[in-house]
Amino acid sequence: MQNISDIIEQYLKKILDENKHNTIEIKRSEIADQFQCVPSQINYVIKTRFTVEKGYIVESKRGGGGYIRISKVQHQKDSEMFEEIMEMTQPEVSQNAATDVLERLLNEDVITEREMRIMSRIIDREVLAFPLPLRDEVRSRIMTAMLFTLKYKS
Repeated sequence: MQNISDIIEQYLKKILDENKHNTIEIKRSEIADQFQCVPSQINYVIKTRFTVEKGYIVESKRGGGGYIRISKVQHQKDSEMFEEIMEMTQPEVSQNAATDVLERLLNEDVITEREMRIMSRIIDREVLAFPLPLRDEVRSRIMTAMLFTLKYKS
């Protein structure tokens, strides 16, 4: 059984996919009413499931006519996406952010499920048994090397 966060995420992604501009504007309170949850649950979903690492830009306007705008980042070429991700993951990257990047690459059909599992294991904190911040710096270097290789694969 799915939890409410998963259901809200799927709903928002579905309406994003249906929008030809890959942008939606929502009212937090309306979505909360629709799913019979507290508005902070909507904040949680947006903050954790619609991140830059996952390929989304979130903007919000507070006040009476306030809204939350979620846009899916669209790149003209895969190489642009790789450049953006490499910049984002340097000079250090956390395990969660790196995992989000790999999930994005999987969702964009750039890597396979198997490649994602291999790459995830390589950057895992148990494998990179260094103290912080060295661990995040080493993870960044590994991610950059993997992304560079993917960028120029034929």
